Amino acid sequence: MGCMIEECLAVEIRVTGDECPLATASEAAEVSIDAEPPRFRDDGYALLRFSAPANDRLIEVLDEDDRIRYLHVSGSGDRRTFRCLSTAPCIVRVLVNDGFLVESLRYRNGVGQFTGSVIGYEVLRRVMETAGETVGVQLVSVYPLGPDDELAVAGRWNLTPRQEEALRAALAMGYFSVPKEASAAEVADELGIGASAFLERLRRGQASLLSQAL
Repeated sequence: MGCMIEECLAVEIRVTGDECPLATASEAAEVSIDAEPPRFRDDGYALLRFSAPANDRLIEVLDEDDRIRYLHVSGSGDRRTFRCLSTAPCIVRVLVNDGFLVESLRYRNGVGQFTGSVIGYEVLRRVMETAGETVGVQLVSVYPLGPDDELAVAGRWNLTPRQEEALRAALAMGYFSVPKEASAAEVADELGIGASAFLERLRRGQASLLSQAL
């Protein structure tokens, strides 16, 4: 990470009221969209790369959005990958300019869930204040990162990012609670994948954890 352990912070924030194309499309199509950090170009365009469950309505919404250019859709089965250029101003760009090192973005029902890191609490304060001037923003979690991100579950337990995501979502939604508070289908829906894909990631993640813990 290139920063001191007490200064490098992992951050997750929830954003509402962002009118970026992916936020509005996730609400209009009622679908969860997982996006890579946008790449901002000198010509004012932003290159967007994202994926979502197969959904014809999502393609229609994006295709009809005047802010989207050169929409490309690929993939088969129950999931599609997308690539396009966007002319729309986006709160992500503001956050990046203020020091938010974005790692992943998820949009669902018009709400953005962003994960990343900042260097120091002063940068975090500035990021939150700047975002709060234009959108609704909530700090979901923040914790210090150790050297080489030793606190990351995926790195410590040899999990893939998708396995870690499945385990975290299942834990947060009460899938492991007794009695169970969420079904596999409900957690899978939150992740934007099929129940069978969720269970496969969960089994593989649990196997990896148990093989090293026992």
